Amino acid sequence: MIKRLAVLLAVLALILAACGAGDDDTTTTAAADTDEAAQQAGGTLAVVKARGTLKCGVSGSAVGFSETQPDGTATGFDADYCRALAAAVLGDADAVEFTALTAAQRFEALKNNEIDVLIRNTTWTQSRDTDIGMQFAATTFYDGQQMMGDPARLPGLTPDSGFEAIDGAVVCANAGTTTEKNISEGAAVAGVTITLETTEDIPAAMEKFKEGSCDIFTTDGSGVFGNRFVEQAAGTPGADDWVIFPTAPFSKEPLGPVTRQGDDQWFDVVQWLVFATFIADENGVTSENIDEMRENTPELGRLFGTDEGELQTKMGLDADAYYQAIKQVGNYGEIYNNNLNPIGLSREGTFNAQWFDGGLIYAPPAR
Repeated sequence: MIKRLAVLLAVLALILAACGAGDDDTTTTAAADTDEAAQQAGGTLAVVKARGTLKCGVSGSAVGFSETQPDGTATGFDADYCRALAAAVLGDADAVEFTALTAAQRFEALKNNEIDVLIRNTTWTQSRDTDIGMQFAATTFYDGQQMMGDPARLPGLTPDSGFEAIDGAVVCANAGTTTEKNISEGAAVAGVTITLETTEDIPAAMEKFKEGSCDIFTTDGSGVFGNRFVEQAAGTPGADDWVIFPTAPFSKEPLGPVTRQGDDQWFDVVQWLVFATFIADENGVTSENIDEMRENTPELGRLFGTDEGELQTKMGLDADAYYQAIKQVGNYGEIYNNNLNPIGLSREGTFNAQWFDGGLIYAPPAR
């Protein structure tokens, strides 16, 4: 109680100071000071609650995952996880400020407190988890790298082709990503020679592929399928003939939310937001039926705040925090199907199926 009171008093003092500001620069500075005071007093959760909005870092140009809209909001799988987190913490799924970040910008933005959480098709790796100092929550999408080529430029290309098909090719990839490293290492192991052309972001790589300056476009399989879908829908000449290969991805790309190290409370909030969507999906609890099903089992009652054994209040949240996330946004299956099924990414037979269906979507017990 004393700690929370200190947070509120520090934040209130800064808000009052900000109210006397007469220009945008002063207001912006006061807001930054408010965030810093709340951060020091109570961590990221206190910052988000005091501010009243969640700052979520996304790609903004990842088809099906996060695409920036004209009004500054974002749509997609990752964007919906941002909204679900806002619903859990603030009770309002729309209380999100989306920040579009390139691969080169994303980790610095998180480390510098420019965003509260990064939910941007980012692969969990050893160096990012240790050397760079990120903390990865539960994986929300199991991906793997694939390539796309035009048989008109590479005769004989099929979905069963491998690295032998790209010997001598010019390959476009996003700079500063696991994609860039994977394609270089894969070519070296296969004993083929490629010319690697890197770009600042995926759309730029795709443009080079379309214009013919690259023979191969490569990124996570989800991005390859998503970009082909967009071009096919737009009627781009030849897009229906583009081949995605190899059939089995040649890398592991576990994607999920990322927080700063050293803020365990906020990490737990984000981690269990993901698990809540998994558990709801596992039990058939959706945004449409949650009011009828939230007490069907003791575990659901605890997770959605109706059982006295709930743990959300001990985490610094309202008891019904994760109920709000499911009610306002949906369970894992809803988030997946609404955003990824339309671009041809089915869960069936993939690691993104529930654990009892042969996938890896699995949550610890809520108890």
